[in-house]
Amino acid sequence: MKKRLKILLIPDTQAKPGVRMDHFTWIGKYIVDKRPDVVVHIGDHWDMPSLSSYDKGKKCFEGRRYRADINAGNYAMDLLMAPLVDYNKRQAETKHKQYKPRLVFCLGNHENRIDRAIQADAILEDTIGYHDFNLDKYDWEVHAFLEPVNINDVHFAHYFYNPMTGHPWGGMPETRLKNVGHSFVMGHQQGLKHANLYVSTGDVRRALIAGSCYLHDEDYKGPQANHHWRGVIMLHEVLNGDYDLMEVSLDFLERRNKGLK
Repeated sequence: MKKRLKILLIPDTQAKPGVRMDHFTWIGKYIVDKRPDVVVHIGDHWDMPSLSSYDKGKKCFEGRRYRADINAGNYAMDLLMAPLVDYNKRQAETKHKQYKPRLVFCLGNHENRIDRAIQADAILEDTIGYHDFNLDKYDWEVHAFLEPVNINDVHFAHYFYNPMTGHPWGGMPETRLKNVGHSFVMGHQQGLKHANLYVSTGDVRRALIAGSCYLHDEDYKGPQANHHWRGVIMLHEVLNGDYDLMEVSLDFLERRNKGLK
C-alpha cells in the first residue's frame, strides 16, 4: 500500500550573478523545520544568461560569462542545502537520526541551454556540461529535461508539451489538464495557477503551474509584469494523483526568518 507523502515543490529559482539570494536560506530552514518526504526542484535553477540565444548581440549581453553563471547557481544551491547539512551534522554528533528526504531535480530549459550550446558547437563537448553543477554534492536525483517523474501518480516536469508540435501546452490550467491526461506539476511559467478535474471514476486529477521562486525582477518583463506570485508549494497527503495544496510565499518565509508574524 502506498504511503501518503508530503512533497515540497521549489519552482524556478533562476539564480544568476548580481541577484538577491537570501530566500535560499529561508527555504532551506523551512525544509528542515517541516520535514517533507520529498523535495522537488522543478528546474531553471541555473539561469545561464551567458548562453541565452535571445539576448546574443544585444548590449545587455556584454560581460556575461559561463563560469560566473555556474558559480552563482552553485552558491545558491549551497545556501539552500546548508540548513539540512548543518542539521544532519549536529544529529550525527549527538548520535540521533538524520533527516534525509528524497531530493528530485528536474532539469529546465535554462539548464538545457548547455546542451543546446554543445549541439551548436561540438568543440564545447567535455568543456562545459551538467557536471559543472554541484547537484551530486548533495545527492540530488537528476532527471533529464522534460522527463516526467511520477511520484504517487503526480507527474513532475519542467513543463508538459504537445507531442505533435513539441511546444508547451498553453491555455487555462483546466485545458492543459485535459490535454496532459493526468495529475501534473510544472514550472516554466511565472506566477501560480492550479485546477482540479473530477472524473466519473471518483478520482481527482490536478494541475499545478508554479514557475517563480526568486526575489529579483526580470528586465524583459518590464515595469508592469513582475508582480506575480513567488514562493514554494507544500503538497500534503499526496496519493493517487491527489493532494492538499498549501502556498508558501517568499514574503511569508522572509517574515518567518526574521521572527515576524
